[in-house]
Amino acid sequence: MNVPAFLRRQRGSAVVEMAIVAPVAFLLLIGVIEYSILFYTTLAMQYAVREGARYAITGRTDKDPATSNQQRYLAVIQAIKSNSMGMYDSVNPVISVNGTSYASSSAYSATMFGNAGDIVVLRLDCTWKLATPIVAAFFPNGEYKFTVAATMQNEAF
Repeated sequence: MNVPAFLRRQRGSAVVEMAIVAPVAFLLLIGVIEYSILFYTTLAMQYAVREGARYAITGRTDKDPATSNQQRYLAVIQAIKSNSMGMYDSVNPVISVNGTSYASSSAYSATMFGNAGDIVVLRLDCTWKLATPIVAAFFPNGEYKFTVAATMQNEAF
């Protein structure tokens, strides 16, 4: 069978076009996925800090993993961790309560959440390390930094 000349010249053109378009399409797809993960992480951490603040205002300590000498601040951190959908350790949060930053667990104090009737402002400063170089180019040091917070009043306890 004799193939017309114009068809012979177009053989393989689809492969060449796909080779040109595919990297751009995949980069866009991966970028959309990474932005989706950023928004999910932000929402998950906002939910976690809200639930942590709700737990903090009760004055309870039962969520502290220690069986004896349970601490309120460890119980609140555990409440945040358990409600963060597994994102807590990924975002390396710095906890602030009423404007005082607690960068390490050694800085936590028994009175950091105040007494009955006090206003508690619980804030987490989070950092998410981006994986996609194209998306990371739009953020300083390839990190997405965000803050989530909740404000509530302590109950009578």
